[in-house]
Amino acid sequence: MLNNKIIQQLLFFIRHSIISLRNIYLRKIYGMSIGKDVRISLKANLDKTNPRGVIIGEGSYLAFGATILCHDMSRNIARDVVIGKNCFIGAHSVILPGVTSGDQVVVAAGAIVTKDVKSNTIVAGNPAKPIKEHIVTKKWGIIDTPAL
Repeated sequence: MLNNKIIQQLLFFIRHSIISLRNIYLRKIYGMSIGKDVRISLKANLDKTNPRGVIIGEGSYLAFGATILCHDMSRNIARDVVIGKNCFIGAHSVILPGVTSGDQVVVAAGAIVTKDVKSNTIVAGNPAKPIKEHIVTKKWGIIDTPAL
């Protein structure tokens, strides 16, 4: 019989493989520009009407329910959405067409991002506004807290 540690390792391997295969699928089939080591929740929503407009930098993370829109049918526009390196896009947040996010940005859960976001910034709200600047993040947008 398998012990718990082996089962946990097996489940981690399967989950990581599914996420990696999905990123390859999004790159090759849809033509999205997704950087190396990007984590995208299986419940995240990426625009498949204008998929070539999705550009995600290395080491970024999209949480469940996060939505990236690269088109707006009501205004008949299609614009690229650029997410920088080491960013975190929170649960159920929405990034609208034409938004460029710098590197090391954290988008809070439920935020509606309507305008560009400077690097090293946390944004929150509807519409999203900067709530903290000069932050530093590690891979997957994890905020780096200095040692005390």
